[in-house]
Amino acid sequence: MGPLVSSADNHFICSAVLAHIILREKLHIFGILGCALCVVGSTTIVLHAPQERGIESVTEVWDLAMEPAFLFYAALVITAAFILIFHFIPLYGQTHIMVYIGVCSLVGSLSVMSVKALGIALKLTLSGTNQLIYPQTWAFTVVVITCVLTQMNYLNKALDTFNTAVVSPIYYVMFTSLTILASVIMFKDWDRQSPTQVVTEMCGFVTILSGTFLLHKTKDMADGSTTSMSTRLHKYSEEDGFGAEGIPLRRQESMRSP
Repeated sequence: MGPLVSSADNHFICSAVLAHIILREKLHIFGILGCALCVVGSTTIVLHAPQERGIESVTEVWDLAMEPAFLFYAALVITAAFILIFHFIPLYGQTHIMVYIGVCSLVGSLSVMSVKALGIALKLTLSGTNQLIYPQTWAFTVVVITCVLTQMNYLNKALDTFNTAVVSPIYYVMFTSLTILASVIMFKDWDRQSPTQVVTEMCGFVTILSGTFLLHKTKDMADGSTTSMSTRLHKYSEEDGFGAEGIPLRRQESMRSP
């Protein structure tokens, strides 16, 4: 669970830092605090994350995926995704942000589990134990392709329909939470941990969520917000046909002409 959360969290930190350096966007003091919270939360999770179990064949991962608990979770995810796609998206897709993000997060949790299984298979193959001969490897490959294509499709629709600053934190929270849940069910990570380690990891995760929301809530804060607001109002007034004094532009032109 540690590498998963920390890698997803690095996306937001890198975006904020690169925007500050390359795009010359000012990183507010609360943005710096948000980055610090994300780093502290990620470090906490990584330090207390359980060691990965030793897996010697992709068939072992397949056996974990075929256990009743994970099959029940996968069935719930697929059912919920189909209900969202065929019933709720045509009705509420353009007005409710949770519809698109719900599909992305649900399908994404299955894609991460399949990617992890495929990564184990490739790792073992490169180390000398060929896993490409097993049909389970290709089954995981098909699941990865299907889930990733579905996930990217509806994520792009969400970004096209709603504000990116709103989509990103909600998607991060839902996707990471469901992926952690899927990993706990499939790989039974918490079975090899003490209650203190589990509570510490959850505190680290909450810290990351706090930093992420703080980054996105304050990313538009700047010293010149009043100036930008006045410029924006002036732009809208011109688009509506009114000048700075509130006089219609067409009337101004007629007053200037002889």
